[in-house]
Amino acid sequence: MPVIPIDSLDRPELADYRGLTDVAMRRLLEPAGGLYLAESGKVIERAVAAGHRPRSVLLQQKWLADLEWLVERFPEVPVFVADDALLEQLTGFAMHRGALAAMHRPLLPDPRALLQDARTVVVLEDIVDHTNVGAAFRSAAGLGADAVLITPRCADPLYRRSVRVSMGTVLQVPWTRIGEWSEAAPLLHDAGFTIAALALGDDSIPLPEFTRALPERVAIVLGTEGDGLSRRALAAADVRVEIPMLHGVDSLNVAAASAVALYAVAAAKH
Repeated sequence: MPVIPIDSLDRPELADYRGLTDVAMRRLLEPAGGLYLAESGKVIERAVAAGHRPRSVLLQQKWLADLEWLVERFPEVPVFVADDALLEQLTGFAMHRGALAAMHRPLLPDPRALLQDARTVVVLEDIVDHTNVGAAFRSAAGLGADAVLITPRCADPLYRRSVRVSMGTVLQVPWTRIGEWSEAAPLLHDAGFTIAALALGDDSIPLPEFTRALPERVAIVLGTEGDGLSRRALAAADVRVEIPMLHGVDSLNVAAASAVALYAVAAAKH
């Protein structure tokens, strides 16, 4: 792997790293451009362990020794090294974690393949905050979800902030995008899943009651930060489930709610 010191930002190979703080631009560029960015040595390691290949690496000189394993495994991939000031000028932020890798984005699997052997899945509907997406994936990984399905307007799990917040678990939990509910609900039902919408309502049942008679296969559906689940999602659901709350609080952050719901489901299965 050629190690290339850079003292100028004119190199075309650096385009993958330019202006990373523009979320709207990255959301458009990354899926269409076939790449995503892995931030920090640990996340890069998890990405490679998941079978993903780097296109290039950008790092501070002091982190080069920590990535010797990457140098040995991918001798054809360029490693760009620069001082902190130039890296911040290029990326738009201070690289406290030392390394970035532009990774080739893998093809998403067919949802039917993910559901075939799954028992617990999480469906993220239109969650637009990358931090919440990453945190929900971390809950899914830590609390035993078999897969995560995301709707067409949900934020990209491979956006660098999602990857970072998830501690790289978006690279470990199987996931894919699904279509609108007119397609997604039959897909889940055909695979034998009960669709459980996490939502308040007159007909909602408390989470402990739901888990006492837990279906063999369950899809936990979580909605967007502001409005919650859409009417289409609620209409598609077989049951509405709510987390019992105290002191007049009616709901949790979507990431926290995913953790509570998945813990209850996992406990019921054991």
